[in-house]
Amino acid sequence: MLITFKSKAAAEVLMYEEHAKRILDLLHKDHKRGVITAAETANAIKLLESEITESKAHFASEAVKRDVVAHHGADGDDNEHEQPETVHFSTRAYPLLEMLRAAREENKDVMWGV
Repeated sequence: MLITFKSKAAAEVLMYEEHAKRILDLLHKDHKRGVITAAETANAIKLLESEITESKAHFASEAVKRDVVAHHGADGDDNEHEQPETVHFSTRAYPLLEMLRAAREENKDVMWGV
């Protein structure tokens, strides 16, 4: 399922629901429908930037955890290696972060599910 973020300050941003949910949970927003008001954009940007910094700091441990899960099947070691995940949280969050910055500058809301 896709979520479309809309704002009069920027072009629409499309994101898979599973990826948007992580961001919206961080902002304490419902992922089905909601709004980040112009007054809330500064705090939303701060929280999102903080989470991006945190995710970059722990990238190595998350990569190791993914690698262990990917390479061990139900019967033990699995020689079929999956490709590592190359799209990081910061990359996924960047378009919405830019929309929030534009919305803050133009004093506009960001909406989804409407």
